[in-house]
Amino acid sequence: MTRRRVLPGLRLALGVTLLYAAIIIVLPLGALVFKAASLGPEDYWRIVSSGRALASYRVTVLSALAATAFNLVFGMALAWVLVRYRFPGKRFVDALVDLPFALPTAVAGIALTTLFAPNGWFGEPLAAIGVTVAYTPLGIMVAMAFTSLPFIVRTVQPVLEDLDPALEEAAQTLGGSDASIFVRVILPLLAPALLAGVSLSFARSLGEFGAIIFIAGNQPFETEITALLAFIRLEEYDYQAAAAIASVLLITAFLMLAVTNLLQARALRYTARG
Repeated sequence: MTRRRVLPGLRLALGVTLLYAAIIIVLPLGALVFKAASLGPEDYWRIVSSGRALASYRVTVLSALAATAFNLVFGMALAWVLVRYRFPGKRFVDALVDLPFALPTAVAGIALTTLFAPNGWFGEPLAAIGVTVAYTPLGIMVAMAFTSLPFIVRTVQPVLEDLDPALEEAAQTLGGSDASIFVRVILPLLAPALLAGVSLSFARSLGEFGAIIFIAGNQPFETEITALLAFIRLEEYDYQAAAAIASVLLITAFLMLAVTNLLQARALRYTARG
């Protein structure tokens, strides 16, 4: 009896998949790399190592690291609450997690600027204690954290839901405290998902643009991110410089994802052996 397949044969399915990936992913990235490669090594290095470019790397990377660190703690706590507890409005809170995905980033930037401006709902009480968010690096971190939070929550949440309660019960019968059970039993099982969520959150923060330009202030050497600098070069019709600067973000994100995949594979092997 011939086994029926829901999807078409391997060759057709693989061909369609590769064609789609080539058009949507490879072609744009290839054009970026080709445009950057049209520069000579000296010109490329001069552009990507200029003082303004280096300052934008520093602002972007440090802000992305801070936003990812915040999301790691807050996102993990939020996923834990959504999985382990029942409370009124739980479905509403769960839906709010996906809001940054559905909301245009420019709208998010305008909303965050309105809230954290010196006369905003959050900005005014913060300004009273000497904390300024809008038009500072802190505003960049807030925008990055807002747009990248769902990546950590949505990667950790299904793993928490699938955890076998018997593992925690066994640890409790052996006299383990809540802290030791979390660190020695739960956290190792969550490590691959956490690594995936952190890498996606960090990569999204590196490339974020729309939510940041409204709240950052966009001052060169202070609050100018790399994506904005590439956009400025585009507006100046300096396409090669824009491609060169954008290629730095591309290389950084690719290397970070490659390292994360290696660490995730190791964590999965360690969990399987355990």
